Order: sequence, then structure tokens, then C-alpha cells
Amino acid sequence: MKTIQESVESIIRKTPFYEEALNDKLINVSSLARAIQEDVEKDLGKEVKPGAIMMAINRLSPSNLLRIRKNIKKFTFSLGDFIVRSDLCNFTYKNTTSLLKSITSLLTEIGDDKDYFFTISQGIFETNIVTSKNLEIKVKELFAKEILIYSHVDLASITIKLPKTNVEQSGVYYFILKQLAWAGISVQEIISTTHEMTIVVKEEDVNSTFSILIDMKKK
Repeated sequence: MKTIQESVESIIRKTPFYEEALNDKLINVSSLARAIQEDVEKDLGKEVKPGAIMMAINRLSPSNLLRIRKNIKKFTFSLGDFIVRSDLCNFTYKNTTSLLKSITSLLTEIGDDKDYFFTISQGIFETNIVTSKNLEIKVKELFAKEILIYSHVDLASITIKLPKTNVEQSGVYYFILKQLAWAGISVQEIISTTHEMTIVVKEEDVNSTFSILIDMKKK
């Protein structure tokens, strides 16, 4: 039979924000116990007193998530330059047999022009394209026969150059995106390569996003 300790640990581990706030003493143990009481009782199928949950919380040992924080902080100091691009638009199309031809036509249109911002991410069922806003009309023309799932304009991006060690360090994306989540910034798209991470946000959020990322390098 599952114990209160096991239930509490499982619930908190599934909610990293709880765990980090608890570790940084930003949340009261008594308040946290009351917040998760219903989940604990549902998990165990019986009533559980807040005092018992508080005891279980106080017995928690640091998890892997918290143990890697020190390495993550060192990692953020080695983040490379940030490249900001504005006036972007985002299109998501359903994958079809003709979609590749449309993409090829767009690539031909862009050619070697370095002034355009252009990224493409192909998933199993859909393909996402983020381009400079001055390509918006051309995209709509070339993809007129494709199935548009979603589109958004007035976007901006911040590209982060990652150190070579990023592939060996767990939790990198989590700790970057966590800062934005805490600030209430809605990430529109994430585009990544081995040593680059591009975060696409609404233009109204780009200054706040940039400020948060800069602060990460300073701490």
C-alpha cells in the first residue's frame, strides 16, 4: 500500500515549480500541504490530515532536479550572444504530398538573401514556418492550396548560441523556459539545432524576454 510519504513525493516531483519554490523557501510548508491535500487524499483513497502531509514534505530529500541546478547556473554563464529579430510571422500547415513543392518554391524565392528570417520545422502531421513579415504575402500565395492550421503575425525571436556542452547537460531547456513561464510570457514557437535555440514570442513580450535571458547570464 502506498504511504503518505510516497504520495507527497510523487505529487511534488511532478510539479517542479513547487519543488523549487520549496527549496528556495518561497512557499510556506503549511500552505503547500493544504494545496496538495486533495491530490494526496485522491491518490491514497482516504482522508489525510495536513499535519501528516507537512511532515512528509519536511522529510523530502533533494531530487535530481535540484541537484543539477548548480551545474545549470554555471552553464548559463557560458551562453553565447543573443540575436534578436522582429517583424516575424508564423504559419502552420498540414503535411500533404504537395507541401514540399510549396516549400521548395519559397526557398527558391528567398534565394541567398540574408536579410530574410526563415525557419522550417516538420513534424509528423504538420509543418511550421516562421518567416520575416515581408514574406507574408509570398507565403500566402505559394501555399494558397495548402491546409493552413494556424497563423500569427507581429512576432519576434531571440536566438541563443549554446555552448558545445549543452548536449551533455540535462535540464537546459527547462531552466530557460521556466524563467519565461514564471514571468507569464507565452512562447509561440521553439526552434532548435545542436548549438542554437530560438525562442519566438509576441513582439510585445520580446523586451521582457531579452531582459530575463540577460539576467540569467548575470546570476
